[in-house]
Amino acid sequence: MPRIHPTALVDSNAVLADDVTIGPYSIIGPNVKLSAGTVVEAHCVIEGHTQIGENNLFHSFCSVGCVPQDKKYNGEPTQLTIGDRNTFFQNVTISVGTAQDRGHTIVGNDNWIMAYAHIAHDCIVGNNVILANNATLAGHVSIGDFVILGGLTAVHQFCVIGDHAMAGGGSIIVQDLPPFVMCEGNRASARSINIEGLKRRGFSAEAISAVKKAYKILYRDGVAYNDAMAQIREMAKTESALDCFVNFFDQAKRGIVR
Repeated sequence: MPRIHPTALVDSNAVLADDVTIGPYSIIGPNVKLSAGTVVEAHCVIEGHTQIGENNLFHSFCSVGCVPQDKKYNGEPTQLTIGDRNTFFQNVTISVGTAQDRGHTIVGNDNWIMAYAHIAHDCIVGNNVILANNATLAGHVSIGDFVILGGLTAVHQFCVIGDHAMAGGGSIIVQDLPPFVMCEGNRASARSINIEGLKRRGFSAEAISAVKKAYKILYRDGVAYNDAMAQIREMAKTESALDCFVNFFDQAKRGIVR
């Protein structure tokens, strides 16, 4: 049986795996599913049409599956799906989607979401992402795998952040950020490649060299963006590390952080 503190309020229609833990004064709504090994600490609210995978940890005062901060939202039964092995620290907020988009907010696996971070409606967050304290995603943002956003970073709505990208603390990102690129500032500017991160993740010297070359084409050679995309797409045919760029180019619509 789930371990539910006597002061918690769990709707009878909620679906809880046998080893779920619900802490003091937490509230679980009727359309929530919590899978095996998930722990909800004190004073959390999990509501909406929300499905949560295995072995997630919600520290105190998280608000998950909450109503979107969007005036167009009119109570539609939109969704939030969270994967496995994520950690959400104190006061994290995550909204369900809106009918004007896919109606679905998605958070992947193995993410580390620090205190006061906000994931707005219709966002997609990949795997192994770190959002530091007070990082804020506006609606419809897409975040790739292994992305790190420093504390107080804010991402404009509809932006795409490519795999392995990194933003320094306090960055204001209003355009799409390509894979592997490190940026910082208000407004954020591209600074370099996250080489140290790639080494830690096991990228070979050859793969890192290809990423450096792609960065040089995008940012240093004075090549028009469309021509740079074409060159990098061609390089990706023989260097799989550059597939991240191809996926990014297929999604990015706002121009890239320069």
